[in-house]
Amino acid sequence: MHADLSRSTFRPERHYSAVVAQQGRVQLDADLNEQAAIQLHLARTLAADLIGPHGGPGGPGRPTGFHIDYVGGKQDIDTLTISPGRYYVDGILCDATRPAPGTPVPHDGTEEPPAPEADTAWDYWTQPDAFRDPERDQLPSPARSPFVVYLKVWERAVSAAEDPALREVALGAALPDTAVRSKVVWQVLPLTLSELDIEESDPSVDTVRGKFDTWAGKQAAPAGRLAARSERPEHADEDPCLVRPDARYRGPENQLYRVEVHAGGAAGQATFKWSRENGSVVFPVDELDGTWVQLATLGLDDKLDLDVDDLVEFTDTAYASRLEPLPLPRVEELDLPGRRVRLSAEPDPRVGRLPHLHPFLRRWDHHEAPRRKGRTTALKGGAVPLTEGEWLTLEDGVEVYFAKNGSYRTGDHWLIPARTATGSVEWPTDAARRPLLQAPAGIARHFAPLALIKGEGGSVDLRLSFGPLATDVKPADQGTLDAEALAAREEQAAEAAPSGGRSQTTAAAEAAAEGDE
Repeated sequence: MHADLSRSTFRPERHYSAVVAQQGRVQLDADLNEQAAIQLHLARTLAADLIGPHGGPGGPGRPTGFHIDYVGGKQDIDTLTISPGRYYVDGILCDATRPAPGTPVPHDGTEEPPAPEADTAWDYWTQPDAFRDPERDQLPSPARSPFVVYLKVWERAVSAAEDPALREVALGAALPDTAVRSKVVWQVLPLTLSELDIEESDPSVDTVRGKFDTWAGKQAAPAGRLAARSERPEHADEDPCLVRPDARYRGPENQLYRVEVHAGGAAGQATFKWSRENGSVVFPVDELDGTWVQLATLGLDDKLDLDVDDLVEFTDTAYASRLEPLPLPRVEELDLPGRRVRLSAEPDPRVGRLPHLHPFLRRWDHHEAPRRKGRTTALKGGAVPLTEGEWLTLEDGVEVYFAKNGSYRTGDHWLIPARTATGSVEWPTDAARRPLLQAPAGIARHFAPLALIKGEGGSVDLRLSFGPLATDVKPADQGTLDAEALAAREEQAAEAAPSGGRSQTTAAAEAAAEGDE
């Protein structure tokens, strides 16, 4: 996630069950975050083991959530209704319950207005995290061919730039925000039968589920791998007083580098961007006027501010949730008194125009593509062209290597801690100290089929459900009651016996012993 972290230490393969704090020690964000990750991993693994890959609670008077109905013809635009309720995908809870609107306080001397009528269900166009665009995201026509509706689930970070309620205003605007939040994003999306390699016009439920599982497995599995290392750069002797002379990482501060895929695809089409601050340097946008952007703040210090020639991502909550790449413009001019920056190009007209979507700028730290064969490769849409099979220099001796024959998805990322104490980066190596290729640290994508749409009123349910485990306590039969009563009478008789509550056997043994004496 994009957050100001020191590093990320949770590794499920280590099987740690808890983080145990020690007295008199420094408390680090990584330890607290690992404890939260351990607990979340445990809860989701348990849910997935009990429920299976996906399923929702259901039963009499408790319908399973995410029931899908196709509504067309009578509406201006075809849509899908999404019933309220809960559903689990790989143990991750998805909740489609729609919040009820509040009732305002009436004016003095007026009657209290009736509570506004609320929609109890989301639909395809209003679902909270998908941000569908009617011009680009039309539903397939079931009259031509049935289509599958599925649930896509993933997580992303939300900071105070997107949710101002997270900021404690008592701290003042001069101080940074505190913690960020991790948000489960669920999106109800369509999928044609051809995309599932189904040629039948009326496939069975088992066929659809089997083909969907195959498709989902390919979508969820990352196919790109990366390795990182630190190498002492050629110009290291020019700055011997800044860091240790033998340091391979030449940066003056500890950093958490983030290498993130910008545009997905195979090598040649894919691009990436990188940040030395894990992509956490963001600036809320107050107003957009052509290429001029007015910001709520220009940063806290000269390390976390904007400078001319910085590359930025102009985005908002909708596009952050859609995971669609946009060109990265360059900062060309700063107006410090007015808190304004001028970009090299006007942002996409579909982004940042709606204040309730909280537009913001995210700073990235690459300025040009790595040098190859003595010359610099041009940026592509403001991002770095992804080249496989060779080491690419980021800065200060940090280098990355993309494995050959990979495919990449927008949002896939790797985290690389760099430390001044060791003069190196932290990255797993083999016995010969060769860097190991690693799958992305995220984004983990999860999928579940919901319905096969054949037309209005003609959907086939693909969901799974489970009932509650608790049942009525069964009354004991007469034989059990008689046995319990007999045991109680025997216990009372033993307590009333002359032996003072001792058993007859014990009393007889004691009497015999006294006679022998």
